Amino acid sequence: MSAPIPGPSTAPVLPHILRQHAEQAAFLWTIYDRARLFPEENPELDELRISRLLERLEAHLDGLRIAGAEGVKLAEERFTEYPEAGELFVIRMLQPGAERLRVVELDLGKVREYLGERLGLA
Repeated sequence: MSAPIPGPSTAPVLPHILRQHAEQAAFLWTIYDRARLFPEENPELDELRISRLLERLEAHLDGLRIAGAEGVKLAEERFTEYPEAGELFVIRMLQPGAERLRVVELDLGKVREYLGERLGLA
């Protein structure tokens, strides 16, 4: 069971830190998705390393969530700059109703379908 996710705070937002959260979350999603699609490509990425990767990915998503609207805005700016699956995934995970979603619990087939449709790849 995961800990409750804190809501948006009144702490100052540091754009360069938010940008790092957005970049890393997109990058880690891409690695995770590829590892699940093609496990033979990187046999060193075993279940322990996958779980560590997921912890890092969730932490970056939480950093963006805590920033509230500023986190979403920055993620959208990243997607405008780099319209790739990882960046779109981050935006989707920041939408209302997704706060309690955990990457490990997602149906990866449906996620890939959603991303492909939105990116015009389906």
